[in-house]
Parts: sequence; structure tokens; C-alpha cells
Amino acid sequence: MTRFVAFLRAINVGGHTVRMQDLRALFEALGLSRVETFIASGNVIFESGARDAAKLERSIEAHLRQSLGYEVATFLRTDAEVAAIARCTPFPASALASAKALNVAFLAEPLSDARRHLLAGFRTEVDDFHVHGRETYWLCHTTQGESTFSNARFERALGIRATFRGVNTVAKLAAKYPPAS
Repeated sequence: MTRFVAFLRAINVGGHTVRMQDLRALFEALGLSRVETFIASGNVIFESGARDAAKLERSIEAHLRQSLGYEVATFLRTDAEVAAIARCTPFPASALASAKALNVAFLAEPLSDARRHLLAGFRTEVDDFHVHGRETYWLCHTTQGESTFSNARFERALGIRATFRGVNTVAKLAAKYPPAS
């Protein structure tokens, strides 16, 4: 069995509200075990014997769409991947010290060179980015509300789905659900 974290985008937005107990039940209905939610922002931890994570991701998305009546983009990572993401230090300590926020974008696939080039166009004195595998780290030197960058702008410009989490949330997930040794 592999422990996964599902990072869900837009589970409770646009007038939609899904109680966490209902969300757990939707995952259990797929035959997933040891299902838990972590803070009410679309983080679901579960175990599965599935060998193909991409296929499992699509299955979860289809089930959520059918059950809820709207699309919920789903990004799966194993507990080991979450731990590696939490350990990643994409920016120097001096940049982190002056930042107001550091977020991680979870992507379905790594960014192509063309998409990396588009992302570079978002760099400003306020916002900086680092790409690592299927994640993009966003360092913001002001409050996020003061930045011109957003998840929606990222997705539109790059033509790729993503969901963002604060690195503190990712670190807490990694600490609570460490990889089995």
C-alpha cells in the first residue's frame, strides 16, 4: 500500500461547500483506505494499492465530478514526494527572510521549456519562481493580495492546471505523514 496526498483545487469555492466527512466518504467509495483530511482546504490523505498514480488521479477526478457536479482538479503525491517538497530550499535564506509568502504549485506534469519561459515573464521585484519537477515555488515579497500574480493567471498563461499550497501547510503534512521507512 502506498500513502498518497491528494491536493484538490476548487473543492470549496464558487458557492460549493463539501464537508470534510463527506469528502472522506467520497474517497472511501473508491475503495481507498485510511482516508483523512488535513485542514479544510482540499488535502486528502489515503492509502491505495494502485500502481499507476496518474490513472488513480483521473479516477478520483471523474468520481468527484460525477458526485459533486463540478470539476475538482486533483494532484496526487506520495508521502515521500511530499517530504521531498517540504525539504526543498528553492530560494536563498536572504530572499526567504524578506518574503511575506512562499507557496508551492502542484502540477500534473513538469513544465516544458516553453512554459518555463512564460513563467519567467511573471518575475518581478515582488514575485519570484523556482521550478522543480512537477512543482513550482512562488516567493512573494508582499502580501499575495498586493501581487499581480495568481493561480488563475498562472493557469491561463501557461495553459496548465495547478493548485497552490503554502509551504507551511506542506511542511505540516510532511511532519504528520512521514514516509514509511
